[in-house]
Amino acid sequence: MPQKSILITGCSSGIGYSAAQILKKRNYRVFATARKPADVEKLRAEGFDSLQLDVNHTTSIHNALAEILKMTGGTLDALFNNSGYMQAGALEDMTDALDRAQMETNFFGPIELTRAVLTVMRQQGYGRIVQNSSILGVISMPYYGAYNASKHALEGYTSTLRQEIRGTNIHVSLINPGPILTNLRDSAYQHYQHVIQNQQTDYHRVVYKKMEDNYFKPGAKRNPMTLGPEAVVGKLIHALESRHPKAHYFVGMPAKFMALMQRLLPDCAMDWLISKVR
Repeated sequence: MPQKSILITGCSSGIGYSAAQILKKRNYRVFATARKPADVEKLRAEGFDSLQLDVNHTTSIHNALAEILKMTGGTLDALFNNSGYMQAGALEDMTDALDRAQMETNFFGPIELTRAVLTVMRQQGYGRIVQNSSILGVISMPYYGAYNASKHALEGYTSTLRQEIRGTNIHVSLINPGPILTNLRDSAYQHYQHVIQNQQTDYHRVVYKKMEDNYFKPGAKRNPMTLGPEAVVGKLIHALESRHPKAHYFVGMPAKFMALMQRLLPDCAMDWLISKVR
């Protein structure tokens, strides 16, 4: 079987790093990209074809893809859009800059890369595109509004793309993880600090304190159903290798349960349920 190639974004840690490792062992040629040069060097030292790719910058996106295509002779079998971060905080305490930054990284960057890769896949007549979304792309949880919006946007874009390329040999899938053991929480805390500095009123102060104690605080208790990043990679492999990949892959029981409830319950009941589990 010829070696397949895949471009993965956000490989410095967590899901992206796990995906790069596991797929390399499955004989994929993994182009493991990261935003920081130090992470690129680390990945190269581990034997990956690694390039710098910052989804926030058009030049970085197209330079990285051009370099990959040089190495493959102009083809690319798959793309896994994994990079992203979580911006926490009440919507009224957000700034335009914070909202735009969240959308740039989690939505506009990935779809720009998707369009560029889609051109390649159109020319070669096949390909797989997998977007790493979230259960918060299907439901909405308070105090994560910017993140919810970015993932809902990615869901809408990807579902539309799937319909528009129906009948081709290019397949598009969404992965919707629930709680996964990654550095997302630590990163979210850093971005959350900007919201606290811009706090407009004391209205959300009590909730912020609970978030800090129960979610952001080092050593805070994790959801007992939190899975390792390899659980996401298992779904990614199915999306890449199945003859009939799914449109959505929900990872973990919390994600599967909440997605089901979203379909079954009226909004008022769903709001009540989310208030009990967040």
